[in-house]
Amino acid sequence: MKIFSISDLHLSGKVEKPMDVFGEGWENHFEKIKSDWLQRVSEEDVVLICGDISWGLNLADGLFDIQSLACLPGKKVFIRGNHDYWWNGITKIRRSAPDDTFCFLQNDCVKFNDVVICGSRGWTCPGSNDFTDNDMRLYLRESERFKLCFDAVKKVKEEGDRVLAMIHYPPFSLKSPDTLFTSLFEENGVEKVIFGHIHGAIYFPLRTQKNGIEYILTSCDKVGFTLQRIL
Repeated sequence: MKIFSISDLHLSGKVEKPMDVFGEGWENHFEKIKSDWLQRVSEEDVVLICGDISWGLNLADGLFDIQSLACLPGKKVFIRGNHDYWWNGITKIRRSAPDDTFCFLQNDCVKFNDVVICGSRGWTCPGSNDFTDNDMRLYLRESERFKLCFDAVKKVKEEGDRVLAMIHYPPFSLKSPDTLFTSLFEENGVEKVIFGHIHGAIYFPLRTQKNGIEYILTSCDKVGFTLQRIL
């Protein structure tokens, strides 16, 4: 079993939101992703998608875009991004999944063989530009949600298992490298953290080693619309 990731697909099957307005690289971007996916992923593998999946504004629109992944091999694990307005009601989403290869995480985890994967959306971290009181409220709330994730991890983790964490937002800023998120990851034995959200010319290292954890940015435009090997 191999584990890959690619994030921020920004699919728009039912919404007029062409991504090529953000640059030539986005032209036919989903076709590029699918081509790479089909060449590299088998049915036994896992692909992590760290949010901003669809521009859909309601569940039906979001599920239309999710369905476009049904033809691709492997198990697909999703968390919510800040633009996933369609993501409303985790039970309803799970019941509407195209098949059992789709897994939607919300403050919980899933286990494949000896790998436990948990995830939540996260939020902007202190030290970011224009960080507000409302950002602080959401940042604290999201850290509590990760505590729920790790409560779930403890229930299924066995000796020798590896733990991966998915988060949409970068879990630290370059100005503030230590956050509630990084502390929780370190306290709970996370091996790798996979995230997205960052696009375009904004600088953030694609892979960062910090206190024994590897942080991996997988926003699709940042990685050339190709899947990144995690394990």
